[in-house]
Amino acid sequence: MKIGIVCYPTYGGSGVLATELGIGLAQKGHDIHFISYKRPARLVNYIPNVYLHEVGTFQYPLFEHPPYDSLLASKIVDVAMFENLDVLHVHYAIPHATVAFLANQILASKGKTLPIVTTLHGTDITLVGLDRSLSSVVEFGINKSDKVTAVSDSLRKQTQSHFKTETDICVIYNFINLERFSRKENPEAKTNFAPHGEKIMMHISNFRKVKRVDDVVKVFSKVREKAPVKLLFVGDGPERIKVQDTCRSLGICGDIIFLGKQDAVEDLLSLADLFILPSAKESFGLAALEAMACGVPVISSNAGGLPEVNIHGHTGYLSEVGDIEAMAAGAIDILLDDNKLASFRVNARNKALEFSRDKIVPQYEALYQACIDEQGGIMSATRQPCGQTHIV
Repeated sequence: MKIGIVCYPTYGGSGVLATELGIGLAQKGHDIHFISYKRPARLVNYIPNVYLHEVGTFQYPLFEHPPYDSLLASKIVDVAMFENLDVLHVHYAIPHATVAFLANQILASKGKTLPIVTTLHGTDITLVGLDRSLSSVVEFGINKSDKVTAVSDSLRKQTQSHFKTETDICVIYNFINLERFSRKENPEAKTNFAPHGEKIMMHISNFRKVKRVDDVVKVFSKVREKAPVKLLFVGDGPERIKVQDTCRSLGICGDIIFLGKQDAVEDLLSLADLFILPSAKESFGLAALEAMACGVPVISSNAGGLPEVNIHGHTGYLSEVGDIEAMAAGAIDILLDDNKLASFRVNARNKALEFSRDKIVPQYEALYQACIDEQGGIMSATRQPCGQTHIV
């Protein structure tokens, strides 16, 4: 198949999944055409069958901001026509689902049909998509897609609760490359961060308000009173200054290290003893899954799809959003008991095996083929339910 993938090129979950999916599909022999305004962060090496089409910019005094939607639609039409795409997969509903519809209308005027698959990732539904200025557009984009997927059952239910959906929503979970994300012990590197044998807690995110990164520092402060521990922050974003101010006010900055944005996060995760993710909203929790794949137990909130990934009392602990005391207690329970830590490490890795790329990518292949067959009249004109595809 010739598959177009539209995504944001950022470190966020939607960009990561889109890129990893494209790589996985290319390795199975499909031609993958990424359409984005710059190279996706995870697309770092040359991969056969992978092509990048950058959405250009257009400067004109009348436009205060470049007309991204129109430029993207034009690029989709160009790629679809001249690369003869079989299907287009857009990640993050805003504005990609509605732009895809517009592009499809233009393509239809040129005699080409192009099935549209939209994947919902979380904040496009639970945060940005709920804004009254955007909600009707999001709903329209969902209902005009040929197939819609959500990255967790929680997100599927929230979408159906918030919007009047006419299209079946398949649950196809996020996935990871388990060869890349596996524990690689590096005692020398760990000593650089924990020179006296301290345990290492870690948080990775885009430092947006929804991640409640300030809670990480507060939890760490309480854990630090009971156990020798260091905290590593990976990532950057708008909340970083606030977080730094909090650690300074608590006088614990000497035990906290800010590493900024990093590409090889698997190497850093291999140094961690505990991962913490106290998000207010989390459609799936890809960062938690990557940590678990590296044998790192997780302390997290119970928001959104996190309970579908982090199993309470087995791979880590879940707490109510904002419950600093409970998160600290869970962290202390694991870090002070080496046997429990070892057991949770094994459990975390085993749970992560359920979300392997080899299990998830074929679900997308089947969905694409169903789209193509339906538009080709091979199947019934009635859209087929896709509930069978969501089981890991």
